[in-house]
Amino acid sequence: MSPTALLVVAKAPVPGLVKTRLCPPATHAEAARIAAASLLDTLDAVRRTPGVRPVIAMTGDLGAAAGSAELREALRGWTVLGQRGGGFPARLAAAHADTAAEHPGLPIVQIGMDTPQVSPELLAEACEALGIADAALGPAEDGGWWVAGFRSAADARLLSGIPTSRADTGARTLATLRAAGLRVATLSRLTDVDVMDDALRVAELLPGSRFAASLPAACALPAATVPRSVPGHQGAADER
Repeated sequence: MSPTALLVVAKAPVPGLVKTRLCPPATHAEAARIAAASLLDTLDAVRRTPGVRPVIAMTGDLGAAAGSAELREALRGWTVLGQRGGGFPARLAAAHADTAAEHPGLPIVQIGMDTPQVSPELLAEACEALGIADAALGPAEDGGWWVAGFRSAADARLLSGIPTSRADTGARTLATLRAAGLRVATLSRLTDVDVMDDALRVAELLPGSRFAASLPAACALPAATVPRSVPGHQGAADER
């Protein structure tokens, strides 16, 4: 597999500013710890993916975040970028452009911090897809997408014109990329962690993980008693 820049777009897990849709039943402090665990598990998956250059585009105050020291240690050796631009679609496109400036000529695969169940195998699949396709897109259960990759970073500018946090975000993204003449590889579908029901379902897939351990006992309610993910909330996009 040729080298690929693997970009994580994330928000510092500061209590009261991240994963607020987990509250209730979680407190803001608990929600921040869940977000930190999700991000750390994601960083681990990236680190274990062969042939990638790890990059993170982060917004927020990492010093005030839950798990700040562990996150700083986990990011040693990474290219760390700030986010820029107004609105999440513009920030996504800017993160791709800034990654391309740091790693010129490399294809870019981008994920968020809301799919701690992602594995090195899934990430490698996304990277390998760019060997035969111009772009790659992995749909999310809520109608958005959890991963987007581009052989040419210039094509990521298309993301800036696509509204996020909608039930048709994934479909609109796929249609936009194809309308631009790109050959798009479709990847596996995953669940984003937006509300506690999502967290409980994803935790069942990750026994022994940081993420599963981060769910407080008070939040371990039967899934039927917890509000389900609201259709159209794309990957907690506004929380990254």
